Amino acid sequence: MPWSTVLSTAGILLGTFLGYILTVSYNHRRRINGLRKRGVPMPEGWSWITGHLLVLQKYLDRMPPNAALTSATREMCGELFPDTEMCLIDLWPFYPPHFIVFNPEAISQVCNKDNLPKLAFMSRLMRQVTGGPDLLSMDGDEWKHCRSLFNPGFSTGAMSNNVPHIVDSILVFRQKLIGMIGQGMFPLDEYTTRLTAEIILKVSLGDDSNYQRSPNPLITALRRILEWHSFWDPRILLHPLRPMVQAYHGYLINTYIRKLLDRQYLEVKHTELAKGQDEDPKSIKSVTTLALETYLRDTNPAPQKDSLDEGFAHMLASQIRLFLFAGTDSTSTVLVYLYHILAKHPDALARLRKEHDEVFGPDPGDAADLLKERPSLLNSCKFTLAFIKETLRLYSPAGTMRAGLPGGTITDLRGHAHPLDGLGIHVLHQALHVNPRVWPRPYEFLPERFLVGPGHELYPSPAAYRPFEQGPKNCLGLTLVHNELRIALILTCRDLTITDAYDELDAKTDNAVGPLAKLKRQLFGAANKPRTVCGERAYQTDAPGGHPIDGYPCRVEWAAAEL
Repeated sequence: MPWSTVLSTAGILLGTFLGYILTVSYNHRRRINGLRKRGVPMPEGWSWITGHLLVLQKYLDRMPPNAALTSATREMCGELFPDTEMCLIDLWPFYPPHFIVFNPEAISQVCNKDNLPKLAFMSRLMRQVTGGPDLLSMDGDEWKHCRSLFNPGFSTGAMSNNVPHIVDSILVFRQKLIGMIGQGMFPLDEYTTRLTAEIILKVSLGDDSNYQRSPNPLITALRRILEWHSFWDPRILLHPLRPMVQAYHGYLINTYIRKLLDRQYLEVKHTELAKGQDEDPKSIKSVTTLALETYLRDTNPAPQKDSLDEGFAHMLASQIRLFLFAGTDSTSTVLVYLYHILAKHPDALARLRKEHDEVFGPDPGDAADLLKERPSLLNSCKFTLAFIKETLRLYSPAGTMRAGLPGGTITDLRGHAHPLDGLGIHVLHQALHVNPRVWPRPYEFLPERFLVGPGHELYPSPAAYRPFEQGPKNCLGLTLVHNELRIALILTCRDLTITDAYDELDAKTDNAVGPLAKLKRQLFGAANKPRTVCGERAYQTDAPGGHPIDGYPCRVEWAAAEL
């Protein structure tokens, strides 16, 4: 074929492709412009070329370069839209156009009343982590069936039975902290991540990983996937190596999980329970064991079948990967911020210690055995739970996104209804939880909010507190997370004190910068970039789960001198 023909064909193909891109872009921007003219609330400065990308960038420029995107959107929403408590933002083609909502009434409509489906874009991104359909992306009958399989494993009774496992893991964590006394600065986030990974491996999969003391191939592979994952950053999402890296490590994870599932399947199948005998209500079983028991009762597979159905095994593996992701990163982040808050609020720390003395006795060493014998003692730690809830309010690790349906609308604070067809809804917990209309003194740390009754000025609107979301698709792991965090505080806060070491880290970092690098920072303005978000040095980053910047450098000491 002559080169002229080849070049002509290539030119036609390129022209067709560019024409398609321009047509799609024009139609998208035209639709957003139409919504703008109809009065749909959105930030000023929208452009036919960049949408709202440059508008959002102005808020990102106010923050450190690695701060969470949600911090910038929270500032934008609070500053520009207090009268509507929602806005439409157009970040296409990097993100679908969506309403950012921090109005509790509208959120209740979306998540509770209408129970809108999950946004397909976010479902695709989650599949990069979970490897298949998961509870965060499923809808309809598929979601109902899957949820029913796992409800028993995350029930209050099952989580109570798992308290001894959690206590043992936190005792190892405690010893790790004690070992760092006098050893200088260390990243607390790494220690809490190893703790929560060990717990979720045991609770969900029955895997005695001992991850706090030795590597685990499953968690190593998952963390590798998360290093190559982002919910918005195009530099990561468009990297050509990302799909291959994630697929390879996903294969390693699925192979590891499948071996454990096949073994558990045979064990469950040959137990007396699978034949209809009574079970011990206090028996300690993993989430997957209880799901397999339900599966066996519902399907009654042929006796000769000694392996799981491939489709069911793949579905189970996807849910386990979701549990590992959510149960490790989010819980780890909140635990770090619990210690951060303890150091900032000595009055709350004193009240916490007093409660633990009253419930478990004055000797901190007695608490572990008492918790193993009587897990119900956790329910007596009311201030501890309020302390955790208030920390979750200020440092929410995630939000949720839903998809608008044709003909659907969402109503802003002024009573104006806006169309949802083809648009997403981002429930921004970080803005909702400091909404001054529903939270008095929103930026103050006041655990009393969760101890007072209706009618008190601090009593929170039930619809305004959603770290685990609400409605049919609320988080399965609420009880597990509350148990983990309460036990961690009970076993560590009375005789250990953790304080951040950001000043030390910053001084060390600044001293290590050479003269040429310092000159470059001065010339290009990097030296003037802020190091805090809303005055907070331990700000959340865009890492999944909202991990604190620099892994939360800290020091740990005995608290005896303070008692």
